[in-house]
Amino acid sequence: MQNQDTRFYKLINKIFEPISNSLVGPWKRRSLGILSMLLGFYLGSNLTVYFFQKSGDRILIVFLMVFIIEVLIRIRSKIKFNRRPLIILVTDNLRIGCIYAVVLEAFKLGS
Repeated sequence: MQNQDTRFYKLINKIFEPISNSLVGPWKRRSLGILSMLLGFYLGSNLTVYFFQKSGDRILIVFLMVFIIEVLIRIRSKIKFNRRPLIILVTDNLRIGCIYAVVLEAFKLGS
């Protein structure tokens, strides 16, 4: 059965496209996509704890991480590509993993 081309279907495709693009293609592309997402999660969870111990202000650290990630998104959106290069895939997955770690940390803290 073929899916209808509705606005909801387009929205779902737009949301899950970065994740699905990292899981298709040759093994090099898939493995780098998954490893960069896991590395982003690792860095996001450890950097917040490390810098929190150094400065004592968790909100400032999370704000700076989100600010850096937003700058990366703005830079990426300005550049047009015919085919997504591997460095863009790695950067996107690092960003997704880092944001996931920050959100998970917020849920653990109950805030």
